[in-house]
Amino acid sequence: MNYSRITIFAGHYGSGKTNIAVNYALLLRQSHKKVMIADLDIVNPYFRTKDSEQTLRKFGIKLISSDYANSNLDVPAVPGEINAIFDDLESYAVIDVGGDDRGACALGRYFEKLHTNDVAAFFVINMYRPLSREAGATIEIMREIEFAGRIKFTGIINNSNLGIDTTASDIINSLPYAEEVSQKTQLPVVMTSVKRNLAVGLETYSNNLFPIDLEEYQWQKLPN
Repeated sequence: MNYSRITIFAGHYGSGKTNIAVNYALLLRQSHKKVMIADLDIVNPYFRTKDSEQTLRKFGIKLISSDYANSNLDVPAVPGEINAIFDDLESYAVIDVGGDDRGACALGRYFEKLHTNDVAAFFVINMYRPLSREAGATIEIMREIEFAGRIKFTGIINNSNLGIDTTASDIINSLPYAEEVSQKTQLPVVMTSVKRNLAVGLETYSNNLFPIDLEEYQWQKLPN
């Protein structure tokens, strides 16, 4: 994959975008000295990138998040440090955007800065979530996020999963759904995420597998 200097991950509630963003930042760290990740999920204060703060710090990845993250205060505050993403041209940055259009509004204020940088914007989809089981409903959510965040997605990430209960068959069964979303939006499926222990054996079904770890205890070293 050709890494853009700034990579945005957005998706509906429960799509799994935060876990993808963290795993992607860890992957970036393999080949880039300066990596940062910004948590713009101002909608859900209980499942944030900040949950992985110790792991990110361990591997030298700078986390930018609200002071209210992981507190009992649901305050929609965007950290001022986020400007470092646009000002430090030697760093590679990951942005985790909040669920649906309301969360994407936090991104819209950086419209001008985003459009003067090398940016990739990925829409994370999960066919096993109640409101995004069909391609049409998924695309509707995608358009709402694009409008609110003032962005255009450049690719799709198929993160269809059932958490720790996900099987290889679940991944295989999601591929036609992801392809339908891709065809109707004219956007490529840039990744098909899969639990690392399921990756072996699925290569024949997908040529863009992105093996990920789901739990912090699994992040003992940078992924291969």
